[in-house]
Amino acid sequence: MTIRKAIIALTLFLCVFLGLNAQDSVQTRSNIQQYTPSKLIGKGQYDLKWFNNLYTETESTFAVGKQPRQTFFTTTLEAYTGVGNNKRWNVGAIFELRSNVVGGRDALEVFKFDGEENTARSGLTSIAPSIKFVPIASLNNFSIQSSFFIPLVDNEVENGVFLDQKGYIWQNRFFYDYTFPGDKWQLFSEINSEFSFGDQNESFANNSLNLTPGLFLSYFPSSKFTVLVLAQHSQRLDLGNNFPQDFTALGGGAKYQLTRALNLEVLYTNFVRGSNTGLGETFNIGLRGIF
Repeated sequence: MTIRKAIIALTLFLCVFLGLNAQDSVQTRSNIQQYTPSKLIGKGQYDLKWFNNLYTETESTFAVGKQPRQTFFTTTLEAYTGVGNNKRWNVGAIFELRSNVVGGRDALEVFKFDGEENTARSGLTSIAPSIKFVPIASLNNFSIQSSFFIPLVDNEVENGVFLDQKGYIWQNRFFYDYTFPGDKWQLFSEINSEFSFGDQNESFANNSLNLTPGLFLSYFPSSKFTVLVLAQHSQRLDLGNNFPQDFTALGGGAKYQLTRALNLEVLYTNFVRGSNTGLGETFNIGLRGIF
């Protein structure tokens, strides 16, 4: 089965299977209100998320003026299940597949997965066992997600085309959310830390610590629909790799509860500044099912 066919099959699975498993009974709070990334699911429940990120750029801080377009597509599948009886532990795994095109090719050509020499690469690039836990029993809106990414790429760059980091990454994400009285406004915050390590000659990011705080403010016109704005900053701390890096991104998006089990998310971000980085934009779409 080709990568393209696998993605189409996964889309049909999420839309049909999760839709059929959705119950018709009315709930007072939808999943997009109740199950932020801070909240964990219970024993016997499953949380499946398929998120797609397309980053494209014609500008960067490495040169002045317009450059040939580069586009990097990442599709991520996260799967978790609850363990224990108190909604304090979830276990799961993360899979990442990437398709990148360079040399001025059109952004949507990442979906060709053609592997054309000197302009494109694609493949499954990493897997990560992962756990989520609530460290303070009385504070269930504060949680930590800890994941260990194992690289599957042979070479970070081949024929001038970058695919993904070739190094191990220990990622820890700290989540906290607050819902204002009335259930119309919600503030979600995250601090993502990524410690990259491995052979210094195999990855630009090895022996560095990347810190990415973010704020997301959501407004709910109804329990099934929300619009949001976001701000993120990423700072790579040099621990011996001699490649400091940072960027700031602003954006917005929306979420809609399609069925009781399945919701749709769309996001847009723009890299408004940075150093040793591209100055592009991202287009994101995701499906999440909780059943």
